[in-house]
Amino acid sequence: MSESVNRVVLAYSGGLDTSVILKWLQQTYGCEVVTFTADLGQGEELEPARAKAEMMGIKPEHIFIDDLREEFVKDYVFPMMRANALYEGLYLLGTSIARPLIAKRQIEIARAVNADAVSHGATGKGNDQVRFELGYYALAPDIKVIAPWREWDLTSRTRLIEFAEQHQIPVSKDKRGEAPFSTDANLLHTSSEGKVLEDPWDEVPEYVFSRTVSPEDAPDAPETITIDFERGDAVAINGEGMSPATLLAKLNDLGRAHGIGRLDLVENRFVGMKSRGMYETPGGTILHLAHRAIEQLTLDRGAAHLKDELAPRYAELLYNGFWFSPEREMLQAAIDHSQTKVAGTVRLKLYKGGVHVTGRKSPYSLYSEKVVTFEDDQGAYDQRDAAGFIKLNALRLRLLGRRDQV
Repeated sequence: MSESVNRVVLAYSGGLDTSVILKWLQQTYGCEVVTFTADLGQGEELEPARAKAEMMGIKPEHIFIDDLREEFVKDYVFPMMRANALYEGLYLLGTSIARPLIAKRQIEIARAVNADAVSHGATGKGNDQVRFELGYYALAPDIKVIAPWREWDLTSRTRLIEFAEQHQIPVSKDKRGEAPFSTDANLLHTSSEGKVLEDPWDEVPEYVFSRTVSPEDAPDAPETITIDFERGDAVAINGEGMSPATLLAKLNDLGRAHGIGRLDLVENRFVGMKSRGMYETPGGTILHLAHRAIEQLTLDRGAAHLKDELAPRYAELLYNGFWFSPEREMLQAAIDHSQTKVAGTVRLKLYKGGVHVTGRKSPYSLYSEKVVTFEDDQGAYDQRDAAGFIKLNALRLRLLGRRDQV
């Protein structure tokens, strides 16, 4: 007999897996289920999830569909972008950064409806179970977490479909048979993994890509854009001010048209295994490179290099699910302090899968043409000072050299 649960908040998409989970929770725990569907800009119609939940007996007042797009970009994506976070040097963390917001809102709903448990549809092999549950426990230390994939015996898609049919849960035609791959999407990215992608030697089939045109089919003429920054955050494209979510959506459209942001990656999951995935992050790729470009002008060398040392640690914390940890918050405070004068405009050329910085300017620029010029600097820099600088830095090398010549 399962542990007694009165009411559970389920992270619910309306798809096959979470619909089966909804019925399974009702049967296994005999509890009331509250559904929560987050709109993070995944590009899907969400009202069918409401209709399906109602059909399965969920009270209308216990169906939550929340538009979190602006909060997602402003409070999660942008802070991560300020950090220049890349997991294992490449991955822009599109799935990872969505999980803490979902967990946070799920706990808020649980408190509002007096639920004593929360549930998710992540499998026992992946990272998402860790990310969700670390978020839950950080925000509600005593909450009960139900992870059906670690409890039930529905271990295949065939078994899921059989369960759905036995309980009159509608199954769409595209869910019958073996799925070629699984996807996760939000306003920042789309990820695909499994099945046709499992052999890392096989090239990703073109039909897997949903967010970008093939670079070969992208326009033959480049497109030039500008992005304005204030305090490390993008605020305008081509001089037009936009909200965070609107701006990222616009960059996604630009990236899609030019085939920007595809990544074929074999990564190290937190749970210990390697996995191969295909990521499409069109707007995020443009934004990441533009942010680095404006930092080149405005960050002091010491601050910039320290940020580069901190970024891999920050990225690993996000990837592993530690968004709500004190160490991530400490890093964020340092990073945000560094962004005070990261402001200005970056010009970029978008062309056939590539993003090329062609100019940057800032009222807080540390770049001095007068100092760096190869022409007459009119006394701005005394080149004779370099001799002492070099000799001091060479002192230990000279001492080593004299010793080793003996």
